[in-house]
Amino acid sequence: MMKKPQTPQIFSPAFYAGLGLLLVAMGTCWAGGCLASLGHRQHKVADVNSLDSTLKRLTRKTAELKSYRCRIEYLFSQPLFESQTLRTGRLYYQKCGGKSKLRINFQTLKQDDENQQKHIEHYIFDGVWLTRIDYQIRQVTKKQLAEPNQPVDAFELVSENFPIIGFNKIEDLKKQFEIKLIEQKQGEPNDFIYLHLKVRPDSIYSSDYTSIDFWIDRKLYLPAKIVAVSTEEDIYQVGFLDAVVNEEIDKEVFEFKVPEGFGMEIIPLKKKTK
Repeated sequence: MMKKPQTPQIFSPAFYAGLGLLLVAMGTCWAGGCLASLGHRQHKVADVNSLDSTLKRLTRKTAELKSYRCRIEYLFSQPLFESQTLRTGRLYYQKCGGKSKLRINFQTLKQDDENQQKHIEHYIFDGVWLTRIDYQIRQVTKKQLAEPNQPVDAFELVSENFPIIGFNKIEDLKKQFEIKLIEQKQGEPNDFIYLHLKVRPDSIYSSDYTSIDFWIDRKLYLPAKIVAVSTEEDIYQVGFLDAVVNEEIDKEVFEFKVPEGFGMEIIPLKKKTK
């Protein structure tokens, strides 16, 4: 039986693909449309030494990330049904003193050819609690993800569900994927490095994805774009615009109050059974 078109599920395993790169700085070139023309084209594969050098340099650069804010675009497509959903908003991330905080404010939603509409959902993660504020149903949900004395970094939360170039160990990535560094054709824009990850048959991700593509900004040497294709041929793509890197963010950005008249649900941490 053919499945029905879906709307993207926020904080589903596939959404962690986007979340991971939403925490990563990118160049401003995409804001001007430079990435729009980058697609899945046939390119020459670079040598393995260049690949290893690229991965190592990425790991060093991502370790320097302290704060990040940007406008975001999260596109979920189902080619089989010629259906797509676009969410836009803003993201804030900051790491200080071994702790990190994350906030994503989705503001709009556009389904297929319909007009863009106001659709407000906020997500706040403080290392212990993941809070969702849904303005459509006037509901706040707080889900505990860690013990108060053992907070989890936002990148750790992501990497449990999705591989992130520059954050996962190189040897672990190679066990799960066939990784290729694709050379740009002569005459093409050379602002980005293109990495293609093909999921291995015995990979822990084989039931979820077939391939993942990363574009790396050559100037910042940080991930700039991601496209993940699921085993059901759904496509997840995340965009970053007007990024600001390693500048202090006001702590009030990560604070919130339950809006008047909203319901509240608290989901405590599940205790591990011995």
